[in-house]
Amino acid sequence: MEKEDLKVLNKGEEEEMELQGYRLCRWRLTLVGLGVLCTGGFLLLLLYWMPEWCVKSTCTRTTARDAEVVLLRSTDEFRRWFLAKVRVMLAPGSNPFHSLETQTTSPSPPPSPSSPTSPPLANGHTPHSSDSSPAQELSMRYADYQPTQIRYFTFHSTKYYWNDGMQNFEFLNGLEDLQVSCSTLHMEHSTGLTRNQREYRKLFFGVNEIAVKVPSVFKLLIKEVLNPFYIFQLFSVILWSADEYYYYAVAIVFMSVISIATSLYTIKKQYIMLHDMVAAHSTVRVSVCRADNEVEDILSTDLVPGDVMVIPSNGTIMPCDAVLVSGTCIVNESMLTGESVPVTKTNLPNPVPGERGEEADAAYSTEEHKRHTLFCGTNVIQTRFYTGELVKAVVVCTGFSTAKGQLVRSILYPKPTDFKLYRDAYLFLLCLVAVAGIGFVYSIVLSVLNKVPAKTIIIESLDIITITVPPALPAAMTAGIVYAQRRLKKIGIFCISPQRINICGQINLVCFDKTGTLTEDGLDLWGVQRVENGSFHLSEENAYKENLVKSQFVACMATCHSLTKIEGQLSGDPLDLKMFEATGWILEEATEEETSLHNRIMPTVVRPPKQLLPPEPASSPEQDMELYELASAHEIGIVRQFPFSSASQRMSVVARLLGEKRMDAYTKGAPEVVASLCKKETVPESFPEVLEGYTKQGFRVIALAHRRLESKLTWHKVQNISRDHIEANMEFLGLIIMQNKLKAETPGVLQDLRRAHIRTVMVTGDNMLTAISVARDCGMIPPQDTVIIADAFPPHNGQAAKITWRYADKPSKSSRLEEINISLEDVCHVDEQHKPREMYHFAMNGKSFAVIEEHFPDLLQKLVLHGTVFARMAPDQKTQLIEALQGVDYFVGMCGDGANDCGALKRAHGGISLSELEASVASPFTSRTPNISCVPSLIREGRAALITSFCVFKFMALYSIIQYISVTLLYSILSNLGDFQFLFIDIAIILLIVFTMSLNPAWKELVSRRPPSGLISGPLLFSVLTQILICLGFQTITFLWVRQQSWYTVWTPQTDVCNQSSHITTFDHNDTEADDHNIQNFENTSLFYVSCFQYLIVAIVFSKGKPFRQPSYKNWPFVMSSLSLYVFLLFILFYSVQGIDDFLEVVCVPFEWRLKLFLIILVNAAVSVLVETFVLDIILWKLVFSRDKQGSFGVTPAAPTSQGGIDLGAFKCLSWLCCSRKMAPKARYMHLAQELSVDPDWPPKPTTTTEAKPRPENGSTYQIMINS
Repeated sequence: MEKEDLKVLNKGEEEEMELQGYRLCRWRLTLVGLGVLCTGGFLLLLLYWMPEWCVKSTCTRTTARDAEVVLLRSTDEFRRWFLAKVRVMLAPGSNPFHSLETQTTSPSPPPSPSSPTSPPLANGHTPHSSDSSPAQELSMRYADYQPTQIRYFTFHSTKYYWNDGMQNFEFLNGLEDLQVSCSTLHMEHSTGLTRNQREYRKLFFGVNEIAVKVPSVFKLLIKEVLNPFYIFQLFSVILWSADEYYYYAVAIVFMSVISIATSLYTIKKQYIMLHDMVAAHSTVRVSVCRADNEVEDILSTDLVPGDVMVIPSNGTIMPCDAVLVSGTCIVNESMLTGESVPVTKTNLPNPVPGERGEEADAAYSTEEHKRHTLFCGTNVIQTRFYTGELVKAVVVCTGFSTAKGQLVRSILYPKPTDFKLYRDAYLFLLCLVAVAGIGFVYSIVLSVLNKVPAKTIIIESLDIITITVPPALPAAMTAGIVYAQRRLKKIGIFCISPQRINICGQINLVCFDKTGTLTEDGLDLWGVQRVENGSFHLSEENAYKENLVKSQFVACMATCHSLTKIEGQLSGDPLDLKMFEATGWILEEATEEETSLHNRIMPTVVRPPKQLLPPEPASSPEQDMELYELASAHEIGIVRQFPFSSASQRMSVVARLLGEKRMDAYTKGAPEVVASLCKKETVPESFPEVLEGYTKQGFRVIALAHRRLESKLTWHKVQNISRDHIEANMEFLGLIIMQNKLKAETPGVLQDLRRAHIRTVMVTGDNMLTAISVARDCGMIPPQDTVIIADAFPPHNGQAAKITWRYADKPSKSSRLEEINISLEDVCHVDEQHKPREMYHFAMNGKSFAVIEEHFPDLLQKLVLHGTVFARMAPDQKTQLIEALQGVDYFVGMCGDGANDCGALKRAHGGISLSELEASVASPFTSRTPNISCVPSLIREGRAALITSFCVFKFMALYSIIQYISVTLLYSILSNLGDFQFLFIDIAIILLIVFTMSLNPAWKELVSRRPPSGLISGPLLFSVLTQILICLGFQTITFLWVRQQSWYTVWTPQTDVCNQSSHITTFDHNDTEADDHNIQNFENTSLFYVSCFQYLIVAIVFSKGKPFRQPSYKNWPFVMSSLSLYVFLLFILFYSVQGIDDFLEVVCVPFEWRLKLFLIILVNAAVSVLVETFVLDIILWKLVFSRDKQGSFGVTPAAPTSQGGIDLGAFKCLSWLCCSRKMAPKARYMHLAQELSVDPDWPPKPTTTTEAKPRPENGSTYQIMINS
């Protein structure tokens, strides 16, 4: 049953989960209730923290269909548990898209529920409007139907409904669930819904709103206070109060209150910000078309998938995702994409039935048809419409199913940050708990042997636990991150996910978008190269010439764009803008008044300036003036646009010259794509060479094409014609060459990253050779390095998928191939002389990446190890690349301008958006500086924050252990530290030091080594353990040595050793009645002095500066705090002040013992510094960093510097000395690099082909074919 009824929700998606059904069990509930009473509520807390235990202890297993409670478990690496309660609702049907009107009984329009005509429910009662739910109201209208029970549960703001056919719960997305084709959407879904249909669908899809409920302070407080750590603090406070440690208890309560208040303020502020962000469009009035052709005004919250919404001409903020079925809209999508450039959205193509084309049978999909889809939260600036017709859009998704809803859900329910530091922190705490357990047992045994009262035994043994696990740890760990966040804000980097700052300290590979990130946003027109009669003209600087004004080339430049006028200003894609401005033409759009005068949509008109037109001929009087004006006007009207699509890499328009009957089609786009749509005879033979010549120089090349359309194509036919029909048999017109300049800061920043052994990768939507050229220009690929282009082809005509390898600079010519089978397992026989020594980089385009990912999965990891240029990458492929790099254990940073990078920015360990817009919601970091100089700054701050976290954690661990040692030693003589001693240590020393030692700013430059990623690493453990042993040693020496002193006696209030030098009278032990806890004694005083100095010694020893942070002497608050504490402690050590001694409960000791204590402290400090600085930094620290260097394992960085790192031989020698065995690399990319360094056939030669083969039992899944 366990296996059989384990359901999988959202299969194959990011939110995939396993589901098990449970039914509540009364006797188990009773038992748990008793347990809760017996444990004083602690069991209830435990079940709150552990949903799995909660469900399994109160319920019995059942099928998912009959479940009352479902237990969910994520299938990702975190394997988190969740529970959800299954609810039941009654509805007239089980499928929201079934039409109830087609049933036998056709109900009348909905009467008022309280009117006498309301049909009674099955039981004969007529419900009142006040107590009837929407479901009941609807069931009322369909009283003759048998109501259906619908089972559902809500999880992460999403409803999952039980589907009998699938035998599983499913999430209702919207209209896309129907898999409707574009033509069906036009025919069956563009008329609108009846009121009854809308009410029925609303039962399933709910209210159309992205409800970000801002929890009350009380709710947040309860949730925050129930954190295990605060529960532990509460336990500590109760215990200290029982032991009369009131001051310390109050101090901890005060700290906790501040910590909780700060946390509540931050969380509440984030909720309010998010609520305000989504509230803008949550409730607006919208017009919808009903099935009976009437237009009705409703609230946007009442919209359901299938409603037909009327887009107002003056624009609106979209309250849902909808697809345009008539008219055109100009939309600002900066909220989603980060691109403030207005986008033109056209109506969804409506293929003629029976037409065979790509679009004819295509099912509507938001992703594929995004150029026709208006997304929730985006701003419709203006609409273009037909007279008498409305701009209509069919609602596709509502609420949290929309694109914006998904974005808000990802913010509301983020994945936990998986970072070794946090996992190790818990392990470390467990170790401290184990140490506390030893002390707990020790104190019980000791107290029993000394016949101590039971109450004292319980309090003191539990006290050991509260000493070992420091209560101030969470606040201390957060301090470093908060300071780093503040420093980042000062340099213009804003962070919405502070926990990621630490992870940024580990980044060893950064992916960069090209346009707008590495290069300037705008493009400059470098020149044009026209084609006539199948051959190229010489390149020309511009097209602003009289002799070209009536050429098809200039007509294409003037019409083939998506520019529009907004408030009199030309607006649109920067490339289109530059291209149009280069022609010098004028663009005019029809006003609303003009549109209403015509019986069709007024086209956008473009015309050249008068000075470019040829001089007007002298007109004869008998010439018809109107005809003459028409001929000389030379105006072109844009009749229809096929917007640019990154999938097809082109855009087209249909235009008509004023006075002409036939229309013209113009296309512009990627040269390879446009050339493939043209007649072969019109494309020059030298086209590949000319194109390669430009792209190698880093130019962005765009090709233009033209076609005269048939005269039978009327204006109306053009509005419904398929794109494929237009974009065929075209004539090649020539090339536009655009220059994309590098940003001034780019080469310097990339050089800094390369020097720091941080790999750089380019991920762009641009042409491959242009990208390689830019990579060479900015220093990502040094001039001497080889670039190997991987061209992958999917299986075709029975042939397997294959990859051909060629050099970017020297394209391979076709030649005879000879087959050689290579088994990957058998690569040990290495012929060193054939091993290529030069650095190499792989480059590939998006299509090849997709083929390699599908057919060569084991090869992909090897390719990303040296892949530097990824061109023509779609947005989802950028995300897949990030995942592939993370799959080989890289810590990946991503820097983009926000346009197509949202997914990749979210998925990377450290995503930084250069866009100042709201799109940065998707990115953990946003930079105000519009260049990549923010990347090294972020990594430096991340490293500083990470090292600060290590320092603080080590210091807090040592603080609790030092205090634990002191208390354990004092327990042996039935003594303890005093209340004010604890208070002085915890408040004056620990808190002051912790909050100031975190203030060290980041080191001014990036160094070539990275900090370790976890606490459980050799050097860090060595550091902590050696310091623990040193502190233990010196405290034990102090404890034993004081008892050996000639003046030593058991202290009583009458003891006065300060004024006596030789004989001391021994007093009876019973005279210590004034001090119930036996706090005041020589052992306590001596250990108090030594331990206070030990806290300061380890603080200074652990507070490391270079190479990741500025030196501690530059951290003035820390220096001043430490000096003040040293001065104060030395003062009270050498000069006894009665008031201070009484407050701290220390006793007077002879001056010679004070000098001996000072000597112990000096020797302790010297040993601590020696071990930490020389032994750790010189031997172990370098050893661990040498393993982290990419060079050590043959992983070539993006480009070589004089880095080399510690070479492999030196590393092995050092490893052998320290570990007496060779250490395996920790990261998978290092392991792969080691394997490839001994593979004679890697990298593939430039004249080889790799073919996919069926996976054999043993060996590789591909075959390499080599040129003879």
